[in-house]
Amino acid sequence: MAYRIIADGTGGPDVLKREEVEVGAPGKGELRLRHTAVGLNYLDTYFRSGLYPWPPNAEPVPGGEAVGIVEAVGEGVSGFAEGDRVGYTLPVGAYTSHRIVPAVRMMHIPEGVSDEVAAASILKGLTAHYLLTRTFPVKPEHTVLFQAAAGGVGLIVGQWLKHIGATAIGTAGGEEKCKLALAHGYTHVIDYNDGDFVGAVEHLTGGEKCHVVYDGVGQATYPGSLDCLRRLGMFVTFGNASGAIENFSIKDIASRGGLFATRPSLFNYIVTREELDEGASALFGLIADGTIKVAVNQTYPLAEAAEAHRALHARETTGSTVLIP
Repeated sequence: MAYRIIADGTGGPDVLKREEVEVGAPGKGELRLRHTAVGLNYLDTYFRSGLYPWPPNAEPVPGGEAVGIVEAVGEGVSGFAEGDRVGYTLPVGAYTSHRIVPAVRMMHIPEGVSDEVAAASILKGLTAHYLLTRTFPVKPEHTVLFQAAAGGVGLIVGQWLKHIGATAIGTAGGEEKCKLALAHGYTHVIDYNDGDFVGAVEHLTGGEKCHVVYDGVGQATYPGSLDCLRRLGMFVTFGNASGAIENFSIKDIASRGGLFATRPSLFNYIVTREELDEGASALFGLIADGTIKVAVNQTYPLAEAAEAHRALHARETTGSTVLIP
């Protein structure tokens, strides 16, 4: 019997419950999938907790990325067939054993990329792609600060920045996470448990500071992230792992040297088929040739999604976590 994990209200991990469900035939333009691996992301916790509202007409099933096997093909679909190995990212709905998904959001998973690695890398890797190539196109001459360098996105970003040739500074909590980030491409890693990451950035850059700061942490690193930027630098806040920034003021970026600030999200960067294909091609190409290695350091049964959420909140995880139906 097919099943899904549903958020029975908003709140902590305990609201996640298993529920059996019937999955019918795909309609026009749709595929029915049997999921083999589902990614875990902070985005899932934002919907579960109520920080983000559920999309209109969406059932309260978390999950932003998954990989599976095509079981049935709906009318009018071309380019996909039964038995194909595919993956996708959508804001919610992936915490299921089986699912019907629009074919237009689907991507083929190439040989050399496992189901677990693909499920751990689609949302995070496409996030890295848009951050580094579109929100602020990083060049070899740039100095970059990435907050939470030992997280799933952070480990991909470190390797991508090394590939670009930029100077990559990361932050992480504790000696082991700092070592992990260094092993994944960062030029320097600052242990924010030691206190003053702003002073450390100033020291490492000889007072020049950074061209861009990517901050998926939020409340705990603000406004320190702004103080790590040079004149006309770019502040990119793309997540809220420690809670949403509540005290942002436009005066804060004006008074620090005419900074730029943006709050992007992945789904605004993959609206068209061309945008999705461009990001997927770049990501899977770098994974397949070994430039980017995705560390799936934790797996949980999908039925134990609540426990996986608890571990993520407690910062007990490194790299990526995958849920197995």
